[in-house]
Amino acid sequence: MEYQVVVETAAEQLVAACRQRTTFKMISREIGDLLSRPWAFLKEHSELRRDGHNVAIYWDEKDAGSIEVGVQVVAGFAETSEVLCSATPAGPVARTSHFGPYNQLGPAHEAVRKWCKQNQRQFVMPFWEVYGDWDDNPAKLRTDVFYLLK
Repeated sequence: MEYQVVVETAAEQLVAACRQRTTFKMISREIGDLLSRPWAFLKEHSELRRDGHNVAIYWDEKDAGSIEVGVQVVAGFAETSEVLCSATPAGPVARTSHFGPYNQLGPAHEAVRKWCKQNQRQFVMPFWEVYGDWDDNPAKLRTDVFYLLK
């Protein structure tokens, strides 16, 4: 798949999230459990969600690091022991869209990193993914990949 990378200004997006330290290899096995907590919270606080998507925010670039997984919300809220009020950063980003299974997202990240290097643009942590609406056909799954530019 060929990826088009665009530069745009991202607005801060509030997220009802669960935070965990994990590895990039393990997140695919852990994401379902992590997402279940914000979703359970939002069932009790439906006013916080209109049509938000699932989000994964990677705060560290290391093989093992801190990740937040959650759901976009429309307002801040009081945190619980399991769900925190987080946000994606605002500012200039390099973004690409991946269409296909989630386990094939690696090349989308590589495309943005390669674009940054070729265009002498530095990115800073965190980077994040926003998952589009679910489709039973994996080829129709959309994930937007964002890298905050310095």
